[in-house]
Amino acid sequence: MKRAGSSAHFNLLARVLHWTMALAILAMLFVGVGMVASLSLRPALVSLHRPLGIAILLLVVVRLANRLRHPPPALPADLPAIQKAAARASHILLYALMFAMPLVGWAMVSAGGYPVTMLGGLSLPAIAPHDPVVYAVLRTAHTWLALLLFAVVLMHLAAALYHAWIRRDGVFASMAGGAGRHRNDIRS
Repeated sequence: MKRAGSSAHFNLLARVLHWTMALAILAMLFVGVGMVASLSLRPALVSLHRPLGIAILLLVVVRLANRLRHPPPALPADLPAIQKAAARASHILLYALMFAMPLVGWAMVSAGGYPVTMLGGLSLPAIAPHDPVVYAVLRTAHTWLALLLFAVVLMHLAAALYHAWIRRDGVFASMAGGAGRHRNDIRS
């Protein structure tokens, strides 16, 4: 399957950022669940959760700048319009959530009167006023955004596997970095 566009692959920085952030976001989802589920592990997990969230925020800024400078490869020409629209919408939602989650978390912690302490003892400034009501609203928002992120990540994974195993159209290979096997390349 020939793919339209100037390049069949994302650039190296995009691929490195994608897989690094995929691991970080997966770790954050498990750390978040662990923070809620375990009182004994909560302090250690919180001290990991906050700097990892800020790292994800910084990485998404770099990732978006890279994406604007190096547009992604075109989707296959024969991909149905509804799937192209879903792909665009899901990527917009993923980027929005990757920005919103750390910012809402940072604002939530600030509103709770807690410092956002990074590795090495550096504390970030508060970005919301200390207010228990604002804290409660942001905590609820952070939880719902996390659930939405989890659902979108699962859909993203399902779409990636659909392209890799069913369509075999090079979409997965464009981010995996390999040439991949395309539907028309398979010989019986």
